[in-house]
Amino acid sequence: MQMDLTKRQLSFGLAGLVTSGLASSALAQASPPAAWQKLATEPYRGKQDDLAILSDGQTAWYGNGAGKLYQSLDGGEVWTKIWDQPSTFIRALGFVDANTGFLGNVGTDYYPGVTDPHPLYRTGDGGKTWQKVEAEMISVVKGICGIDILPARRIYQGEAKTTHIIHAAGRVGGPAFVMRSEDGGETWRVLDLSAHAGMILDVKFLTPSIGFVCASTSSDLEQAQALILRTEDGGQTWQAVYRGARTLENCWKMSFPTPKVGYATVQSYDEKNSLQRFVKTTDGGRNWVEMPLVEDAGAREFGIGFIDAQRGFIGTRQTGFETRDGGASWVASPSMGPAVNKVRGVKTGQSTRAFAIGLHVSRLAL
Repeated sequence: MQMDLTKRQLSFGLAGLVTSGLASSALAQASPPAAWQKLATEPYRGKQDDLAILSDGQTAWYGNGAGKLYQSLDGGEVWTKIWDQPSTFIRALGFVDANTGFLGNVGTDYYPGVTDPHPLYRTGDGGKTWQKVEAEMISVVKGICGIDILPARRIYQGEAKTTHIIHAAGRVGGPAFVMRSEDGGETWRVLDLSAHAGMILDVKFLTPSIGFVCASTSSDLEQAQALILRTEDGGQTWQAVYRGARTLENCWKMSFPTPKVGYATVQSYDEKNSLQRFVKTTDGGRNWVEMPLVEDAGAREFGIGFIDAQRGFIGTRQTGFETRDGGASWVASPSMGPAVNKVRGVKTGQSTRAFAIGLHVSRLAL
C-alpha cells in the first residue's frame, strides 16, 4: 500500500516544522530539537558515510572516502586514525565486537581517485589491519553501500550459542548485489538482485529470514524510482513492497526501531519536486506509506535513525530534522549538521547515546 501526498496536504511551519494537521496547534506543542554536540575530528572535504558503535557506548569507529578509519575508546571524545588506504572509499562499517568488523568499499568507476576494486574487508584486531573477504562470484560485486549485522541464537552440539548473520549490499549506481554470511563472516555467498533493482543503497534484516534492501528500479538516475524489496526466505526470493511513482528517486537508508515499525528515506534528484518524502511501515515492512518531511527542493535526504518507534532523525543536504511523534511532525535540527548519512544509537543502562556522521561527526545523549 502506498500513499502519494500533494503540496495542498502539507503545511510548513516555523522552525522547520512540517505537519499534515493544524500547523499552529502542532507548533504550540512542539519541543525544541535536541542539541547535538559536534565532536573534534579531522576535517574532511565532503560527506562522510558511516560509523559503528559498540553496546558499551564507548568504542566507536568512523571512516571516509579518503580511505581513513578512526577509532574512539571514550565515546567520541578522542578519535585516533588507525588505518589509512587512500585507494579505498569507506562507504559502510559494521562491528560484531571490539575486534571483529567489516568495511565496505564503494569500488571503482564511480568516485574519482578510488582505485581499489575489492568491495568488502574484514578485521580481527579492531580495525588496525584488514583482509579481503573472499567468496565465489565476489568479482561481480562492484561495491558496498550498507552493512547489517544480526545476532542470532542457534543450537550447536547441544548448546545454544550466538552467531551473527551479516549482510553487505550495494551499490550506488549499480549493480545490485547482496553478500550474506550465516557464520559471522567466515563464509559468504553472493545474491544477485539485478532482476529486481538497478542499485542498492542499504540493507536490514529483522530475522535470519526476513530482510529488506533500500534500492531503486534502475541504475539510470533519469529512470530510477524509489524501491524497497523484502525477502522472507533469507534472500532466495524478493518482492517489491514499496515503489515510488516518480523518477529521479531512490530509497537511501532505513531504520527499524521495532520489529513492526520501520522508516526509510526517499532521496530525490528532481529539482522541480520540492516536496521531500519518507516512508513508514507499521506491519513489519509488508506495507509502506509515504509521509511528508519538508517542502524544500534543497533538502535532499540522506540518513535516518530512530531511537524508538516515535523519536527519530533524518539528515538532509542542508540540515537535520527530528520527530517525536513517529513522523507526524518534524522540527529542523541544525546542530546535527549538514549531509548526515548515518545515525546510530545504543542504549547504555537507562540512557541512549546516538552518533550522526555527515560533514562532521556529532553525538547526542538522551
